[in-house]
Amino acid sequence: MKRLFAVLLALMLALTAVSALAETKVNFFTGKIETIDLLNEIIADFNAQNPGIVVEQEYQNDASNIIKVKFASNEVPDIMTTYEQEFVDQGKYMDISDVNEWWDRLIPSMRDSCTDLKTGKQYRVCTNMTMAGFFYNKEIFEELGLTPAVTWDEFVSNLEVIKEKKPDVVPWFIFGKEAWHLGHLIEFIPHGYLKQSLGALECKTAMLNNESEKLRLGAADGCMAVFAQNMLDLQAKGLINEDVLTATGDNCTEAFVTGKAAMFSNGMWALSGILEANPDMADKIGFAPYPAYMPDSQPVVLCAEDSGYAISATTENVDAAKAFLTFLFSAENQKKYSESLGSPSAFTDVEAAWAPEGFVRDVTAVLNSAVNIGFTNEKPAGFSGDDAGRMVQDLLAGTYDAQGFAEAYEKAWNEGF
Repeated sequence: MKRLFAVLLALMLALTAVSALAETKVNFFTGKIETIDLLNEIIADFNAQNPGIVVEQEYQNDASNIIKVKFASNEVPDIMTTYEQEFVDQGKYMDISDVNEWWDRLIPSMRDSCTDLKTGKQYRVCTNMTMAGFFYNKEIFEELGLTPAVTWDEFVSNLEVIKEKKPDVVPWFIFGKEAWHLGHLIEFIPHGYLKQSLGALECKTAMLNNESEKLRLGAADGCMAVFAQNMLDLQAKGLINEDVLTATGDNCTEAFVTGKAAMFSNGMWALSGILEANPDMADKIGFAPYPAYMPDSQPVVLCAEDSGYAISATTENVDAAKAFLTFLFSAENQKKYSESLGSPSAFTDVEAAWAPEGFVRDVTAVLNSAVNIGFTNEKPAGFSGDDAGRMVQDLLAGTYDAQGFAEAYEKAWNEGF
């Protein structure tokens, strides 16, 4: 019996070793903090249903910079949500243009948004659409007789009324400890101006080719200097929170749902956190565009692809990576994902109640009245959105005046190429 037990034990150990050798590990790299828990649930379901494949999620707060290190050290994840034009040019992502089982389900305009301008091919696929603008407290605005601003002067006037009439309320809450959030202000306000003034396609081309005479990033009367001066003026007038450089996204959510903040800038991904913190806010959340702040400009709103996924061009686990993404993209998982994220699905066969009806109407009205802009995927890989955000942190910390910020931004942009 002892000999039989020893033989059986040896056989079990051998089978375990063979199973471990046969196991395919797929590394999924992301910088989207809002989706970590839900994706862990979906990953667990996939792993349970697919013996021999183990998907592991890696989250990094500074993902846009960490991915550079991974590419440089040859420790490239199989699947990633980070995406930069320069890495497309370097052949870092797999061409997925022929994966028709995904594209046939996607809204055509979203496939267009995922198309590389230079090659006409797709190296990533998105699952959602997102919008970004100003979330505002409808009760506060109605009480004070305010309407969402169209021009920057109207915007400042609204903030001043809030500060005067409700001194305990932060007019515009900015969670500046998180560099990506300040980088998004660059994305949506000065970059938004460039996209509407030059036109979407011409702006993409100008950024890709770094046509400085069109972008005018360092000009004294350019979009960066004016943006920087506006932010410094708001800070000097006490129209943003005093703890702007230490405030987090959680601090912002808490202030907004308790009526201590009247407005904040963010995308649809913030909606689920607000409603989770206070379900009673469902009918109190308004949505507004970024006001026009340059001469002859118009309000803008982000309307773009969201939750994009790319596969490494060098992965040895192509089939396993595609199998996981196909599982993630199923209508059932995408309904769950869309409703959890608070963002409409990009798939035609997914019906999701992603937001309260009144809020959806506000968003639709803004999309119909403001200039729709996309994300800046054409920025240099050596100058990420987080890098831009850290420059805004320095601006608000007193490191730069407006002109100094614009010149430093242009220098960092150029060096990023």
